[in-house]
Amino acid sequence: MQSILIQRYSEYHLRYYPRIFLFFAMVILFFTSAAGCSKGPKEAPKPPVVEVMTVIQKDVPIYKEWIGTLDGMVNATIRAQVQGYLIKQNYREGDLVKKGQILFEIDPRTFQAALDQAKGQLEAQQARWTTAKANLARIKPLAAVNAVSKKDLDDSIGMEQSARAAVLAARASVDKARLELGFTKIISPIDGIAGLAKTQLGNLVGPGATEELTTVSTVNPIKFYFQISEQEYIQAIKRSASEIAKKEGELILADGSVYPEKGHYAFADRQIDITTGTIKVAAVFPNPGNLLRPGQYGRIRVAQSIRKDALLVPQRSVSEVQGKYMVAVVGADNKVDIRPVKAAERIDNLWVILDGLKPGERVVVEGIQKVRPGMMVAPKDFVETPVASKAKPETPPEAKPGEKPQVPTKPDEPAKAERR
Repeated sequence: MQSILIQRYSEYHLRYYPRIFLFFAMVILFFTSAAGCSKGPKEAPKPPVVEVMTVIQKDVPIYKEWIGTLDGMVNATIRAQVQGYLIKQNYREGDLVKKGQILFEIDPRTFQAALDQAKGQLEAQQARWTTAKANLARIKPLAAVNAVSKKDLDDSIGMEQSARAAVLAARASVDKARLELGFTKIISPIDGIAGLAKTQLGNLVGPGATEELTTVSTVNPIKFYFQISEQEYIQAIKRSASEIAKKEGELILADGSVYPEKGHYAFADRQIDITTGTIKVAAVFPNPGNLLRPGQYGRIRVAQSIRKDALLVPQRSVSEVQGKYMVAVVGADNKVDIRPVKAAERIDNLWVILDGLKPGERVVVEGIQKVRPGMMVAPKDFVETPVASKAKPETPPEAKPGEKPQVPTKPDEPAKAERR
């Protein structure tokens, strides 16, 4: 009986288990296919948005720039001509002073005493000369009638001449003493801006001092010195003097701003520096508001020629890759083409392109890092954000007790062309 039950149980498993397994497999396949059908078609990625600008074509001046420094038209070094103690300073440092204005005063008492002494000696010599002239006047008639010897006449003439010479020497001593007394008041020899005082009141000053008292500089007009190469100098002298005089130069200050007044060529140095192969050249700029000061650095820019129908693109659209310049160009089908270009001069924030671009083409200005050759993009016109000029700095918030005051951060630097 037991063997019969085991046989029937085995027949049951062999008959129904495959059917059950097949049923569960079909259920799993149904749900899997249903889940796959519920998902929609995969969306294509959107093309990146880039800002583009049309290549500019126009006539542009080609400039040449040189770096140099400003210097006063006249720089008068003020020194003491007599020795004495400094007792007074009659000007405020950095102020505009006039010619003949008293800048410093030295204790004059010693020099006043020397002048009085020289005047006394002059009067004594004048008295001796008067006596000598009277004696000579008496002896001359007597000598004419042989009442006195020839020797007495010669002695009287010699005494009169000696007394006259002594008067001249005493008069010169008076003039010298008066001049030295006048040197105790140190005046400005020119109109200009007086610099810092290099000595203090109470110091002993004089001709032997190694340091000057101050310096007065005439800064309107003001000179700009710069160095040019020997080749540039040779090319310049081949032009006529009138052509050189007509050329105007722009002065670019240290903050990048352009000085409103134009400058003109003044002169060139007498020789070329054999160590550098350059010659110093000076240009003169008007300086009505005394904005420019000696010692300032700057760049002078002179227009050399005009480039006709030049192609220009923003500097930020040009990338440098291993010494070569590349530009991303967006075609009519909005596909990107990376091209090598030949760049030339830079004019403000634009770059002159000699080869590699055509008029009317669009170049990528913003978003260069997103693009690849042949990529589809969504271009939009580039709009340059105006830079606020001379904005007043915001007052930092007051620090709470125990905290450091907040320092305003520097403005971000303009974006540079990215290397790809």
